[in-house]
Amino acid sequence: MSFLDALAASLPLLLISTGLLGLLVGSFLNVVIHRLPKMMEREWRQQARSILQLDAAEEPPLTLNTPASHCPACNAPIRAWQNIPLLSWVFLRGRAACCGVRIGVRYPLVELLTGLVSAACAWQFGFGLVLIGALLLSWTLIALAFIDLDTQLLPDDLVLPLLWLGLLFSLIGGFVDLQSAVIGAIAGYLSLWLVFWAFKLTTGKEGMGYGDFKLLAALGAWLGWAALPQIILLSSMVGALSGIAMIITKRQQRGAAMAFGPFLAAAGWLALMGVDLLAPLQR
Repeated sequence: MSFLDALAASLPLLLISTGLLGLLVGSFLNVVIHRLPKMMEREWRQQARSILQLDAAEEPPLTLNTPASHCPACNAPIRAWQNIPLLSWVFLRGRAACCGVRIGVRYPLVELLTGLVSAACAWQFGFGLVLIGALLLSWTLIALAFIDLDTQLLPDDLVLPLLWLGLLFSLIGGFVDLQSAVIGAIAGYLSLWLVFWAFKLTTGKEGMGYGDFKLLAALGAWLGWAALPQIILLSSMVGALSGIAMIITKRQQRGAAMAFGPFLAAAGWLALMGVDLLAPLQR
């Protein structure tokens, strides 16, 4: 029996294997979350210098794999045993082995979250093509949520491929049929676009960014138009309650911008997992 056959035959083995894979992917997502916004800023600076007809600035190469993993405090290279997802942080007691600087708790939390989310997808969908799609969607949503929390940006480099991949996945037998996916992508974008313009014409302010439109369009492409009402309702309610709580606790000023992408991502993932909060209203 091959390993793939064993995965298909044993749910516990599938859960453990998918969870471990999620931990590894979570380590990579930490790199994406940290570096992709910096790569975007560098590209914008180069474009601005080009428009102003200035010489291009010489900067060290920066990609998702260059430079190699290193300590942000002392630039010492991180050895393989110091980069084991979750375990290295525990063994090192949350401090860098090279210089002792404290390592943020969010790094292992992203790894743990990705591992748990991956195992949950395996539990929900079992072994097969649908699980692959669920994992790709979930991993991208995690990266987008944390990037938006840090920068209030939802990079096109992630959102647009997610949108097209959702349509392709629906074409080859994904979560919904292709017609529902196409309508979902269109309705997802237009719904928030209309809310954006209604709010702007009424108040003169921009209530959200265009990245939110694209993310909801991507979720519509993956999950179909029928999932959009729940995603919009849940993300709006949780976003509003979170904003009120942050204002009350003085963690955010009234009227200050707040990332909406994490709430869209969380609501979309719950819809992926079959959570239907509107079902009681439909009875």
